Amino acid sequence: MNRWIAIVPLLALIALAIIGAQNLMREEKPSAGLSDNRPAPTRAFQRLEDAPSPIRFNPNTDEKAVVVNLFASWCGPCEVEHPLLMALSEQHPDRLVGLLYKDDPENGRAFLARLGNPFQAVGQDPSGQGGIDFGLTGVPETFVVGADGIIKLHVRGPLTPNDVDKISSLLNSER
Repeated sequence: MNRWIAIVPLLALIALAIIGAQNLMREEKPSAGLSDNRPAPTRAFQRLEDAPSPIRFNPNTDEKAVVVNLFASWCGPCEVEHPLLMALSEQHPDRLVGLLYKDDPENGRAFLARLGNPFQAVGQDPSGQGGIDFGLTGVPETFVVGADGIIKLHVRGPLTPNDVDKISSLLNSER
């Protein structure tokens, strides 16, 4: 009888490991999808490049839907998703905005110089408060903000080709 008592926690641990592995290997990310249509932050983000006007998403000063990608030079998954951002930028020029999250501006510039810059503009979020305002859970994360300043899509984690297709469709419909 004592043997069974010792085995029960081990079996429970194995069952949790199997469930966790299945969730990690799912093709579709459960957090990728339409948002609750909440407003984008009203915060103004200082630009990484020398420009006098800050970046704003609500009101959306571009008057068209934009993709907002929060990234950092120290983020490995950000580097992994970067080719997909470059491809998305080719499909939709001037529709991508980057936010450098809790990173040194020089490191952000070096990251973009090394991998290419898919963004029409890059803002800075040195304190991370802007990311919190967006609903960020960890970089990288991507948001589509409509011309009305409402978040239309929130993708947690690195982009997949399926995510890029969803984003592209949304940008085409939000012209």
